Amino acid sequence: MLKKIAIGCFVGSILLGCTFFNQVGEMPKPEAEAEAVWKYITDTHPFETWSFWPDHQGMYSSRGPHGPKHKIYVNQLALDSKKPPLQNGSMVVKYNLSPADEVKAVTIMYKVKGYNPAAGDWFWAQYSPTGEIQEAGKPEKCIACHTDNTANDYIKVHKFDK
Repeated sequence: MLKKIAIGCFVGSILLGCTFFNQVGEMPKPEAEAEAVWKYITDTHPFETWSFWPDHQGMYSSRGPHGPKHKIYVNQLALDSKKPPLQNGSMVVKYNLSPADEVKAVTIMYKVKGYNPAAGDWFWAQYSPTGEIQEAGKPEKCIACHTDNTANDYIKVHKFDK
């Protein structure tokens, strides 16, 4: 009888440990490696299966550092955020496109509690179309460009209800 209880406790603790690891390990840790964020948005939860903002669907003309066209995808946490600030774990992924609709870069904003309180706790990154990290972390140029939208939690293309 004790052997069955011990085996049951062992199996239960393994299952509990796996469940805990999956919940904790679900979202990538940007401060560790931007590669983990890329893997998350391309392999674990492919961003191309995500939604668009309700008021920003599909392809749009763009300007500035993102090229002449863009397409923006948001994960469910971002989509479910009805007012700023967005929920922790929210991700916004932007395809930066050429005039011929070729992907030139992939940029992201990823909301991580405590990561960068001075800039809304956003982790910023820019990748090549194949995932090579071009910038990651707290790039001043990204933050400076989005600072005029602090009341909208640094989001430029979607306006939240206040």
